[in-house]
Amino acid sequence: MFGTPAITAALSGQAWLQAMLDVESALARAQARAGVIPHRAAEEITRHCRAENFDTASIGDRAASSATPVIALVRDLTALVDETAAPHVHRGATSQDIVDTAAMLVAHRSVELVLADLRAAAEQCAGLAERHRGTLVVARSLLQQALPTTFGRKCAGWLVALTEASDGLERVWRQRLAVQLGGPAGTLASLGDDGQRVLGLLAEELGLGEPTVPWHTDRNRIGELAGALGTVAGTLGKIALDVKLHAQTESGELAEGQSGGSSAMPHKRNPVRAVLITAATQRVPALVGGLLAAMPQEHERAAGAWQAEWEPLGELLRLVGAAASAARELLAGLRVDPDRMRSNLDLTGGLLMAESAASVLTGALGRSRAQDLVAEVCRRVVDNGSTLRAELLADSAVREVLSESDILAATEPADYLGSAGAFVDRALAVHARTTGGNEQ
Repeated sequence: MFGTPAITAALSGQAWLQAMLDVESALARAQARAGVIPHRAAEEITRHCRAENFDTASIGDRAASSATPVIALVRDLTALVDETAAPHVHRGATSQDIVDTAAMLVAHRSVELVLADLRAAAEQCAGLAERHRGTLVVARSLLQQALPTTFGRKCAGWLVALTEASDGLERVWRQRLAVQLGGPAGTLASLGDDGQRVLGLLAEELGLGEPTVPWHTDRNRIGELAGALGTVAGTLGKIALDVKLHAQTESGELAEGQSGGSSAMPHKRNPVRAVLITAATQRVPALVGGLLAAMPQEHERAAGAWQAEWEPLGELLRLVGAAASAARELLAGLRVDPDRMRSNLDLTGGLLMAESAASVLTGALGRSRAQDLVAEVCRRVVDNGSTLRAELLADSAVREVLSESDILAATEPADYLGSAGAFVDRALAVHARTTGGNEQ
């Protein structure tokens, strides 16, 4: 329920193990390129750095005695390689170098999956905005009917929010996921003058960024990743909330393409994907907060705060990945009922056009007099069970300054949309520029 096959595989124990082995093999290759170890040793180490060669459960069990899985991993890897390569395994690195860089690899691979789903979800939002540019729907404020808008305008808002949140995550993905290599105290002392060169070559081997200095207790990168994922989750949660509200029986304006049933009520058609997105994203803030709370870490290497990051980071990536995938499916299958939207727009007898009527009257009567007059007319609409249009047409004070055509125009929802259409066009134009206009 709270994952996808792809994101679950990318975050499994096997995936973490392979990421650590990828770091160990890349470190050996980087050192060989820098002339620190023989190329043959690097080849031998790389040949054995495959997760299927190791017992993941055993490494996990042995990690408890040292608060890191790397000691057991390095021992097993050293036992696998031949005696000429054994002295060069894990050379110059510390356990945190391997785990931090592995975390960057796991995050990079996982976020790539998340971004693909977010881009697809944004494309669905763009399609909905374009198709429903002129589809009237009630805009709601404090859960009450406010003014007319269009469903396209709502979808344009989803599109922009989703794009901006995705852009923030993509910036972290492209620019802030960097290798960690500093040795026991962040100086790479055991590599002498070759430390900086090995650092750069390691980053090149893994396709990650090269940090200015080792970042053992500078957890900005983790904090930025957590914040970007949290923002994405909040955006996905907002879309899911809107869908749930529009899908309520009393509203009936939206429905999921494949709604879920109930174990007790055969008639139910539940917005299941919106429910799962909500359940996933509401767990995210606590995980983000936990990672931010772990940022202050003592001196050059932390005692506990670093280890506290591992599980929340994996869970955060998993939940956001699940929510992004569900949002993609939800938006792709979303069913829109324009007739129900229009019907709900008329529920109050046109009272949501009161602002429009007051604006038209203001020119002749002044703002205060116009507001008071329209408020009185609205009371009569409620008392008489009539419509705003009918009461305005029947009011002598109104008819002194407004013609019938003026009143008809002032009470037509389609004529009181302001810049809604322009905002849709603007959002779609930005989307087309950022995607190259190739994804339809």
